[in-house]
Amino acid sequence: MAKERVMVGYRRAGRSGLLLPEISFGLWQNFGEGGDDRVAEEIVATAFDHGITYFDLADNYGPPEWSAEERFGRMLRTTLSSHRDEIVIATKAGHLCWNGPYGDWGSKKHLIASLDRSLQCMGLDYVDIFYHHRPDPDTPMEETAETLAQIVRSGKALYVAISKYSLAETVRMVDLLERQGIHPLVNQVRYNIMDRHIEGDGLLHGLAGLGMGSVIFSPLNQGILTDKYLSGTIPSDSRGVRSERIQNDLTDDNLERLRSLNELAARRGQSLAEMAITWLLARENVTSVLVGARTVDQLLENIGALATARDFSSEELDVIDRLFRP
Repeated sequence: MAKERVMVGYRRAGRSGLLLPEISFGLWQNFGEGGDDRVAEEIVATAFDHGITYFDLADNYGPPEWSAEERFGRMLRTTLSSHRDEIVIATKAGHLCWNGPYGDWGSKKHLIASLDRSLQCMGLDYVDIFYHHRPDPDTPMEETAETLAQIVRSGKALYVAISKYSLAETVRMVDLLERQGIHPLVNQVRYNIMDRHIEGDGLLHGLAGLGMGSVIFSPLNQGILTDKYLSGTIPSDSRGVRSERIQNDLTDDNLERLRSLNELAARRGQSLAEMAITWLLARENVTSVLVGARTVDQLLENIGALATARDFSSEELDVIDRLFRP
């Protein structure tokens, strides 16, 4: 019997009119110059075919910079050519993307120049969401907010958003943007069972109070929250070979806790990855969980989490909290 296709549902982003899929697709890795156009198009087409309508990019995605946007632009002319009004395209600026004093952070010069090049790479007149990719400690936030508002008024983006802002920084940006008549859509943040730093200032609850949603990146902690590394060895074809961050996280203590987490997932009838995704979708004010994939099978496994149990008992949540403390 053929396996029933799992379709992605949608959630409203804050108090906006925009619905985002519960699982979105990010082109952070695997879509750079070394990738294969045919494989990339197959992954993106599979995502769209399962209801994933939000595709997340940035000027520095690839590698190298701009290459993921150039590849996605080719898909917009082929695989997605008749679906522009059915998809949400996001890009970002704020990380180092070119040398010199204007290739980074949150100045008006950087944000406008980066967005213009992103639009050129993708062959677009506008993106649906434009993010400031990270807070800038030196540029006045008033300048960044004014630029984001200018971008919306110019028609180059329908919505603006922020990424990796703390709650206090978010509150200030909301105030500055609303003075410009603009309300930010979402805050995109790193969050997963192992990395729970945003719980420290109550960010998700605070976003709900501000009328903003959240988009979660690294839900599987770059693959650590899968069965890939449970043996304690790093597969030769995995990201862990070239990622110092992954290698540093694979301590003996963490591996022991990950195996216990995997046993809990098995008792729930889930893989570790499925449990990690559904744990996020069960959290307060999570609008969309952003996944990446190197293959169609990886993507389908992530989407398959939506067909598994989403409810967690208090005992199960206690186990997770004991293993990886908030």
